[in-house]
Amino acid sequence: MPNPVAAVVRVVLPARLGSSFRWLWSASMLTNIGDGIALAAGPLLIASQTRDPFLVSLAFFCEFLPSLVLGSVAGVVVDRMDRRRIIVFVNLVRAVVLGLLAAAIATGTVSIAVVLAALLLLGTAETFADLGSQSLLPRLVPSEALGLANARLQSAHLLVNELIGPPIGAFLFVVGMAIPFATDAICFLFGAILVSRISASAAAPKRTPAEAQAAEAAPTGLAAVWHDLAGGFRWLRGHPPMRTLALTIVAFNVTFGAAWSVLVLYAGDRLGMDSVGFGLLTTASAIGGIAGTALYGPLERRFSLAQIMRGGLLIETLTHLTFALTTSPAVALATMVVFGAHEVVWWTTSVTIRQRAVPDELMGRVGGIYTVGLTGGIVIGTPIGGLLAKSFGITAPFWFGFVGSAVLVTVLWREFRHIAHDDRQPASAPA
Repeated sequence: MPNPVAAVVRVVLPARLGSSFRWLWSASMLTNIGDGIALAAGPLLIASQTRDPFLVSLAFFCEFLPSLVLGSVAGVVVDRMDRRRIIVFVNLVRAVVLGLLAAAIATGTVSIAVVLAALLLLGTAETFADLGSQSLLPRLVPSEALGLANARLQSAHLLVNELIGPPIGAFLFVVGMAIPFATDAICFLFGAILVSRISASAAAPKRTPAEAQAAEAAPTGLAAVWHDLAGGFRWLRGHPPMRTLALTIVAFNVTFGAAWSVLVLYAGDRLGMDSVGFGLLTTASAIGGIAGTALYGPLERRFSLAQIMRGGLLIETLTHLTFALTTSPAVALATMVVFGAHEVVWWTTSVTIRQRAVPDELMGRVGGIYTVGLTGGIVIGTPIGGLLAKSFGITAPFWFGFVGSAVLVTVLWREFRHIAHDDRQPASAPA
């Protein structure tokens, strides 16, 4: 009699992705469950410690600051060290930080300062973990399977981090304030164990003897960090397709940050939705994202990556226009489903293109530059959206997003033909 569980595993994690990827995916599932639990419990904890809007905004700031400041440096570390061990180490660090936070809550010694410090440490660890995971993946699966592997990792994030984890986290917080953070700590502990099961040989860099000798002879110390950072920037500057992709991500995250910064106010003022309705908007986006992960394989087989990205940019532009015009909650919810699917397909495509094009020895550094650019775009766009909404009304940020996105699509449309070449022929490192 066929085993239904084994059949599901074969569909979700087909054999061509390899056993090492299954360990990475399993670790991602587990740590995303913990993160999803903390996603709901974290704001509740902050609200229990302070009602000061400035301190609450600092908590949001602490989540973005590490990737903005340390993204490039983290990329250097990822390129110089064992990527598998980096992920194991930072997962253990996160387990310790969350365990100490849970202990402080349980003993009544927690304060807003302790919470903010924990958020900074966790954000720093996450920056290293995300870059390590994205840079490790091309060593674990064949180039032609990178799109599928990225889609599977993204589905794990959406399913347990955004849909399953948050309601569990809110429930556990009511039962006991320390419980969700202790649970998250346990998830990261076991996540580290699962990553450690990845084959060391599979995770090792595929270098020629000359490349290995050059890596051993590379300079060390602070000067080496600047040397490596400069090398990553030089490669990106001299590679038109990847440079175009980087600039596209930065620019579109400015328009995204501007519009989405006022989404909670827009839901109430424009759509007449209460807090439950706003929660439904985020849920609709997650549902669309899960659909996007299921559609990615057929889309990749049917269209080139450049065509997929062009379609995604059109969807994002029309999303801003729809929100600027509509007053219907039903239309907004349907739009969020489509946008959620686009968001996942876009992220999967852009990461896959980068993983295929960037040489292994530069993967962390170039990924770090992308991380800084992505975060920087949101940080720039967020206050723009707030000022526009305050000065011209709640739909102004969405009009800004529509006009800005339309201009960017027009300017960048033809440039994506270069990326179409890159998705078939990964680039080699310059001499």
